[in-house]
Amino acid sequence: MTRDMAGRGVGLGLRPVHYGHVLERRPAVSWFEAISENYMGLRGGQGGGRPLEHLEAVRGLYPVALHGVSLNLGSADPLDTAYLKKLKALIARVEPCAVSDHLCWTGVDRRNVHDLLPLPYDERTAAHVAARVRAVQDFLGRKILVENVSSYVTYRRSAMPEWEFLASVARRAGCGILLDVNNIHVSAANHGFSGLDYLEGVPASLVEEMHLAGYSQGEGLLIDTHDHPVSPAVWRLYRAAVGRFGPVPTLIEWDDKIPSFSRLQLEARRAEEARADALRPVLA
Repeated sequence: MTRDMAGRGVGLGLRPVHYGHVLERRPAVSWFEAISENYMGLRGGQGGGRPLEHLEAVRGLYPVALHGVSLNLGSADPLDTAYLKKLKALIARVEPCAVSDHLCWTGVDRRNVHDLLPLPYDERTAAHVAARVRAVQDFLGRKILVENVSSYVTYRRSAMPEWEFLASVARRAGCGILLDVNNIHVSAANHGFSGLDYLEGVPASLVEEMHLAGYSQGEGLLIDTHDHPVSPAVWRLYRAAVGRFGPVPTLIEWDDKIPSFSRLQLEARRAEEARADALRPVLA
């Protein structure tokens, strides 16, 4: 686990609607996570305007992690050097406690499709993605975390379960894992595997952060919408995850139909209580 994240509690996603509340009232929150692309600006990360000013102000009060959605780790396109330069400049300004992105592909022929698309789970893809993660880490000069995504389709060529693929990439690349428990539950329901099997298949030493969020019920499948409270099923899976991986930093994500900040704090308190419940037998 990265030194700065060790011992962190439950954090919240930093969203513009809550800038004023956070900066004026300085609520009791362990840490915040910001979406990298919202602050990278137009001048190699040296801009960013008012959003970046707000982020720097929050960073002066709290630890902040940067979480990206456009690194495009799984693509066959060359890595986007311009994007990486902007990200590196943002990292230098914010000095985040963690930097993460998704284990997926988000575009082709340099066109961003604005979605987190799954990969085929096989050796060739694992080697390809791990090499790209290593290249990103070399460029940024720091370790990153990769997150499992929710998925709605599978590939015929997949030759291993998702958790084995995730662990293989992290081991080969020397990166950490951001384990999204909601995404595990959504994908498990959509594809018919066990979320508990997923947890058991991920080495505890690789998991450095966890995410929690809410999903929506679609036609015959679950959809990762981040616009609901965490579901009872995901709370149960989270307790199992804490029992396996320990009290790693956890984030509450809520990106649409965003509620009041006090409602988000209630969700964070539920996560703290779930962590305590899961750890109580271990500490007894």
